[in-house]
Amino acid sequence: MSVQSTTRRLRYVEPSALAGVLVHDWTLFKRFWPSTTFSSVVEPTIYLLAFGFGFGSLISVINGYRYVDFVGTGVVATAVLFTAAFSGMFQTFIRRTYQHTYDAMLAAPVDTHELVLGEALWMAARAGVYGCAPLLVAVGFGLRPGPAVVLVPVIGFVTGFGFALAGIWASAIVPSIDSFNYIISGVVTPLFLVAGTFFPIDGLPGWAQGVAQLNPLYHCVELVRHAVFGLRPGADLLHLVVLMVFAALMWIVAVRKMRQRLID
Repeated sequence: MSVQSTTRRLRYVEPSALAGVLVHDWTLFKRFWPSTTFSSVVEPTIYLLAFGFGFGSLISVINGYRYVDFVGTGVVATAVLFTAAFSGMFQTFIRRTYQHTYDAMLAAPVDTHELVLGEALWMAARAGVYGCAPLLVAVGFGLRPGPAVVLVPVIGFVTGFGFALAGIWASAIVPSIDSFNYIISGVVTPLFLVAGTFFPIDGLPGWAQGVAQLNPLYHCVELVRHAVFGLRPGADLLHLVVLMVFAALMWIVAVRKMRQRLID
């Protein structure tokens, strides 16, 4: 009588390991959600009010949209960027360096790539939700979105996933927490300023337009505007592909560098 082996081959991503990471994040979020939500929602909303009604008093229409509607849809991407990238950088660095949370999690049956995936998925989910806040404010000031507006949280999630992974990667390459100043001033700030958020990029010089179109945040802005004002299937598919390629590249470098930091 043969005895069948009960050994189960492990999958690349074990659902139980991924669930453990997500439950850990949810448990912490329930304790600190007021401060986290405040910082992630209020800052982009201030940008909307300042630019939408500050410049909006001087510029009534831009590219066929009311300026407040133009900015209201663009600032969604800014909220996604801030929520995902800043969480990826600071939260991951603190948990890895000071709290040693990841050392404890890796002592359980959790691998580095599952840890990175769980953290990035949680940050992306928050980014998708928080990104809707400026849009709701704009609705209160007269924005009338189309039915495809329900896709905005999904767009925020996909974009947030890529930027969360980028933040995790950055947290693994900086020598100290003060080094994030270089990334914020040299990378994050230009990203949201030159993404078509506050002004259309077609007013830039030709070379600058080319550079702006390499910015993943630009593709998020375009997808959000099209979801609100009317989808353009051909262009939107291209924007989505760019965001997915960006996320895939960030996944590769984030997992590789975090594995070096935590294990190698």
